Amino acid sequence: MSLRKPTSTPETAQPEHPRHQLAEDLAHPVRFSLTAALAATDETEFAVLRDHLQVSDSVLSRQASALETSGIVRIRKGYIGKRPRTWLSLTKAGRDIWAQHLAALQAIASGS
Repeated sequence: MSLRKPTSTPETAQPEHPRHQLAEDLAHPVRFSLTAALAATDETEFAVLRDHLQVSDSVLSRQASALETSGIVRIRKGYIGKRPRTWLSLTKAGRDIWAQHLAALQAIASGS
């Protein structure tokens, strides 16, 4: 007796589970929290985010850089007087990814 994978026809095919719409880049708790914080603002200073997320400079820097590489976050450096500052914001693509991620979480939570 051999086991065969059942073939699905368009009539029997189930819709894709919403977990497939989750953004892998947001799976890390700090990246998720960082993206959530930035979604509520146009731009936020690094130190404000660090304090809000209750993480060290190195943790925030590492996670922000990962999100920048993914095209989710924009990191802008500048000065206020002679003091260097860093600001973070979500890119347009980052806002779209965030919205899709939240929709997928809601679909999973509601049992869709």
